[in-house]
Amino acid sequence: MGDNSTGQSRVAPKPVIEAKELKLPPGFTARVLGTDLGPTRHIAVGKNGDIYVKLSKLREGKGMYLLRDTNKDGVIDDTKLFADYPGTGILIRDGYLYSSSNSAVYRYKLNEKEEIIDFEKPERIVEGLVDHGRDNAKPLAMDKQNNLYVTVGSYNDNCREAGSGKGMSPCAILDSAGGIWKFSANKAGQKFSDGIRYATGVKNAVGIDWDTKTDALYATVHGRGKFDDFYPQYYTPKHSAELPAETLYKLKEGDDAGWPYIYYDQFQNRKMLAPEYGGDGKKTGGEKAINPVAAFPAHFGPNALLFYTGNMFPARYKNGAFIAFHNMAPELKKGYLVAFVPFVNGKAGKWEIFADNFAGTDLVKPTGPIQHRPCGLAQGPDGALYVTDDLNGTVFRIDYKKK
Repeated sequence: MGDNSTGQSRVAPKPVIEAKELKLPPGFTARVLGTDLGPTRHIAVGKNGDIYVKLSKLREGKGMYLLRDTNKDGVIDDTKLFADYPGTGILIRDGYLYSSSNSAVYRYKLNEKEEIIDFEKPERIVEGLVDHGRDNAKPLAMDKQNNLYVTVGSYNDNCREAGSGKGMSPCAILDSAGGIWKFSANKAGQKFSDGIRYATGVKNAVGIDWDTKTDALYATVHGRGKFDDFYPQYYTPKHSAELPAETLYKLKEGDDAGWPYIYYDQFQNRKMLAPEYGGDGKKTGGEKAINPVAAFPAHFGPNALLFYTGNMFPARYKNGAFIAFHNMAPELKKGYLVAFVPFVNGKAGKWEIFADNFAGTDLVKPTGPIQHRPCGLAQGPDGALYVTDDLNGTVFRIDYKKK
């Protein structure tokens, strides 16, 4: 076997494992490609069907998988671990696999078959991205001009001064975090200072994707945490459980989504002044901040965003957005699901549940532990949808067949 063969864990064909517990729209089926892989995060699939999966923690000293189905029986039978760093961000574009650690971005040159030429020596594109341990994933997106977009999440949930409910004014964190930065995808050795702060006030956008239809960057953002701990006169524990919205933004250069000064209330459909900055649950704020294009229940945990461009799924899915929700929304008593947001003429429609029951238990009256937490999304060359789970390290593939 040559350099591009993985050469590890080769096994005899296995029966296809259908993921019958998943609830999908009519015509869709799901199967398990692999499991027990570790904390699998974002995922990319090459035109040759090779699957690359990031790990948030090292496994056997490595932080990324190459997975292959060499005999095309629908089950992974060849695996390789490589990359000596953990992380989240990954994408394939123009002959390179781009991959992030929690503080840097690398790329691996691919051959004409989209196979990595040298696993041991990636080129470092960017270094020096802030990593304080909390909300430190560095998801990636790319536009048609070879600009690379990198999330730098905030490491302070509400930008509060230590030990108090008072907000830093101004929020000093925004200089290096709580936003999305733009770099060149083709230039090695860039420092953080070489980047442009593309959008600010974005607390932690774990899902980002460039939509080729509207030619714009979109991001799903995790909302802030507690209100009632320091502000019980305005907010109850129920408010903290059900606010603020998780949000989907369309971002252009210079945009401000308003964190930490405001939050989005999905019940009032308004931008509200945060209590750390004088809010009381009634005062609106953020006149200069942009509005989300879609809002979701609190604490849903949007961890991946994918604009679907394939032809396998029914036409209504084309150019719409899939979102992997990693957590449960107390308001809905639902979670651990993949949602879909239809886009018509570039406008987001009403969100819907696409793939449900990754949890494997009734979330209203659980009878056992959560089984899977959707984290990453990718589109295969044939239009299939891939979903990772960072709880049990499972990779799912979702297909559609007309009846």
